[in-house]
Amino acid sequence: MLLSDLTNNPGFKKYFANTGWLFVGRIIQIIVGLLVGVYIVRYLGPSQYGLLNYAIAFVGLFSPIASLGLDGIIVRELVKTPQKMNELLGTVFFLKLVGVILMFGGVIAGMCFLGNDNFTNILIIIIASSYIFQAFNVVDFNFQATVKSRYVIKAQMMQLVISSFFKLFLIWSQASLLWFAAASLIDVITLTIGLLWQYKKNVGRVFAWRFRLKIAKSLLKDSWPLILSGIAITLYMKIDQIIIKVMLGNEEVGFYAVAVRLSEVWYFIPIAAISSLFPAIINAKKKSEELYHLRLQQLYDLMVWIAVAIALPVTFLSPFIIKTLYGDSYLPAASVLSIYIWAGVFVFLGVVSSQWLIAENFTKISFLGTFVGATINLILNFILIPKYGINGAAIATLISYFVAVFFIGLIPRSRKQAIFMLKSINPLGVIVRILKNYK
Repeated sequence: MLLSDLTNNPGFKKYFANTGWLFVGRIIQIIVGLLVGVYIVRYLGPSQYGLLNYAIAFVGLFSPIASLGLDGIIVRELVKTPQKMNELLGTVFFLKLVGVILMFGGVIAGMCFLGNDNFTNILIIIIASSYIFQAFNVVDFNFQATVKSRYVIKAQMMQLVISSFFKLFLIWSQASLLWFAAASLIDVITLTIGLLWQYKKNVGRVFAWRFRLKIAKSLLKDSWPLILSGIAITLYMKIDQIIIKVMLGNEEVGFYAVAVRLSEVWYFIPIAAISSLFPAIINAKKKSEELYHLRLQQLYDLMVWIAVAIALPVTFLSPFIIKTLYGDSYLPAASVLSIYIWAGVFVFLGVVSSQWLIAENFTKISFLGTFVGATINLILNFILIPKYGINGAAIATLISYFVAVFFIGLIPRSRKQAIFMLKSINPLGVIVRILKNYK
């Protein structure tokens, strides 16, 4: 497709505008969140900040149970059958409430197993409570499916303002660590209020949502591999901080968490792009298989080289970045950052491939890949952390992300996607495809 044809296409303009809203909104969130976060990290210090992130990571291990693997599937179903919106939203909302109850059971069981002190357990319970309100994020998925993310951004901007001022007030008043845990709960409540207001104003009434057992069974039939996959993903994204806490202590978790935060702050890019562009890619399949594969390859190309463009400068500037933002006390995080930032290449690829697996209903393959990656990550953490400290955890993450993403190449049905991803890593091939596209 020629550039002029693309830019004059109404569908393209719609998706491009939606992506623009997502990127601008997320960039504002990153800038404000980073500035406020710097003050929080400096105020709490490595030990307290490490303990807070340990509690967040611990709850995160159980978060896939709360979502029940439905997040990607609900968007797919809303795109396919928009006339069933109220039944789909109502059913998923109810299922997510059930998921939250199950998640709390897992959190409590995990607390008993690890034997944390009472203060740490209170932090965990406060953070876990925020997931009660996340059932309302079905509103967000409806806006994604209808390519109307500007309404979500408006709600997020309201939440950002309230959250930022509240956290700055906590620092100014020299509040205890418990209040910073409570801030996560306040964040979710304010975002929920904003989303519900935008939904009522622009779509309809929440009370029109209806639960349908038949739909619930159908959704859970597709989502159960994604539940297991989500658990595997959180294992290899969060378990390293749990192991570091047990083996090395709170302060090392603080160093590691700073590097992880700076690395993961870029992960909004593939998520924003996918939420806007993937509905168009699904629609392309209706026109031709060739166009469908072309757009997938282009998306892989774009994701890889955005990730590389981020990772290269960060690798060389990591000591300067850490010192400038967080001070000398956090300098041990610099070496972790220079390693961990490269995981973004595989994260960016993985976001695209996981959406393709959902679209093709290959959710079992998605689970197998993440399960293998999580297993390798767990094993490597126990091997590398005692030898190399927090740098070992970063290396384990990098290797496991690579394995999890390219595992689909071992399965005949999904091997072509692995080939697409390998092609996207080749800079000469990307340049050739770009030149062909503009002939």
